[in-house]
Amino acid sequence: MSHPPSFRKDPVYEHWRWRIFAITWLAYAGYYLTRKSFSVAKIEMGKPGELGLSHTEMAWIDGGFLVAYALGQFVWGLSGDRFGTRRVILTGMMGSVVAAVAMGLAVPEWLPVPLQTAVASVAGPWGVSVVAFLLGGLFFAQGLFQASGWAPLAKNMAQFFSRLERGTVIGLWCTNYAAGGFIASIFAGYVGERFGWRAAFLVPAFALAGVWLLFWRFQRNRPEDVGLPPIETYHGEPPEVRPDAESDSSTDAGGSRWAVAMEVLRTPMVRLLCVIYFCLKPTRYAILFWGPKYIHDRLGTGMIHSGFLSAMFEAAGPLSVLLAGLFSDKLFGSRRMPVAVICLGLLALLLFMLDRLPPNAWILGASLFLLGLLTYAPDSLVSGTAALDFGSKRGASTASGIINGCGSIGAIVGGTLPGFLQEQGGWHAVFTFLGAAVLLAALLLLPRWNTLPSPAAKAT
Repeated sequence: MSHPPSFRKDPVYEHWRWRIFAITWLAYAGYYLTRKSFSVAKIEMGKPGELGLSHTEMAWIDGGFLVAYALGQFVWGLSGDRFGTRRVILTGMMGSVVAAVAMGLAVPEWLPVPLQTAVASVAGPWGVSVVAFLLGGLFFAQGLFQASGWAPLAKNMAQFFSRLERGTVIGLWCTNYAAGGFIASIFAGYVGERFGWRAAFLVPAFALAGVWLLFWRFQRNRPEDVGLPPIETYHGEPPEVRPDAESDSSTDAGGSRWAVAMEVLRTPMVRLLCVIYFCLKPTRYAILFWGPKYIHDRLGTGMIHSGFLSAMFEAAGPLSVLLAGLFSDKLFGSRRMPVAVICLGLLALLLFMLDRLPPNAWILGASLFLLGLLTYAPDSLVSGTAALDFGSKRGASTASGIINGCGSIGAIVGGTLPGFLQEQGGWHAVFTFLGAAVLLAALLLLPRWNTLPSPAAKAT
């Protein structure tokens, strides 16, 4: 970005900017430690000698998480604007730790294996076992707490980084969920195979507790909280308030947060991004939740190798979001839509072909890496940079929460569909459905190729 000629970097301000960048990056990456445990543990939890969970029962458990995650996005998004990032994240992250520990202890290891199997087979509501019902309830709680992460942390970044630099900076920051998922998959797979499926829940939970302590120590909500001016004042940019918005002071003094939500929802581009993310997110969550199981089904690999190969999807994420932010800023003049449309079109094509590829570890690993490249770029642009651009700093958490909430409704489909559809039509039917949804997203977004938020348009 270009600064006014009189601009001089303040070492104290720059220290706080990159301190907030680092701790919020670590915080959201840390959330994946407890989010990915079940997707890896499924391999062992589905075996007859363990809990013997069926694909359908696993789908119900995932569904509990995803319903709560979708609902939580709306609640926590509004809460981030109302109570600030710090309170929301400290509450949600600790809740995630507790929920993960509870899942790891749901069926005590000290019970004899025959008794564990017997308990797991007791019939429960809706045709699932009592254990599956219990795990679904705990994973529902996990989903609710996991939803606390994205929107408030995105708001925290909007407080310390101004609009004209967000494409590149938020692109770099969005590597958090790709890197977090990659590390979490391998970590959970390793401890799960070495020490049993319970360790895939318990050990990552204790690691996240360490992240919670670091966040409590190093994070602050706004530059003003440490005696610094707002980021627009520091960079010499006009205040980032939409023409029809109330002043920040009136809102902070008790103005209705529902007014902010309605203001955000009146923005046509925000509504479109909600639909786009609803169509895109099923693909990411299908791979995140079922990738290790898919690899196991096709190659017969164990928890470590299945977790590692499925993590190739997330390994591509950091590079993908970096390139997406850089290209949208430098090549397309801060337009986010061209990169998103191109990636969505290619992603749909690859999904249609995926299950036709030979069952070879190298081919599947490379394909999942390419899937990650094409998924994380539009994902980060829609849920991160564009959400902040079109929601404005004042409604950043609300806009991000609404867009992610709609995406999370789509994620319910992606997280549960493989468990139900795979037993009926195989994995090819799953990927065909996902490809069709992504293609629809590309077609809907194509007419908005040149769209910019009003302030950005004036700046250019």
